Amino acid sequence: GFCTSLLLTQTPERILAQTNNKTHILCDLKNEHAGVYWYRWSQERQNFEFLVFLNLLGKATYGANISQAKFSVHGASSHTSYSLHISHLHASDNGTYYCSVSQSSQLFLGSGTWLVDVLPLPPKSTQAPLSKKPIKRVTKSKAAGKKG
Repeated sequence: GFCTSLLLTQTPERILAQTNNKTHILCDLKNEHAGVYWYRWSQERQNFEFLVFLNLLGKATYGANISQAKFSVHGASSHTSYSLHISHLHASDNGTYYCSVSQSSQLFLGSGTWLVDVLPLPPKSTQAPLSKKPIKRVTKSKAAGKKG
């Protein structure tokens, strides 16, 4: 079964990120474990997906169809702090990420980090000329109307 637990502290609680940017999630463990698992819950797809497992030797094992270019895991030498790095962010990366450890055949989950992908705003320079043009037209037509 799955249990959320005080064995794991996960930060931050939520991440607002921009497309193509990168981010990372920290997981601190109360005591040393044989390694840390990372999972993602996707509300959209309604699935709990295994992403990657990092063992004490620093060897990463990836889930099916999980991109090693996108996800990387780093562990501190103390084996009590791990971070999941996610690069080339895309809307498909949205979801709640959990770090997890296995103890006496149970998986203990962290509190979860909610990743929301925010699309980059269009640059302001492209918007400015568009907003100026209609205003000029309006003033011209008003002036023309007065003359008539």
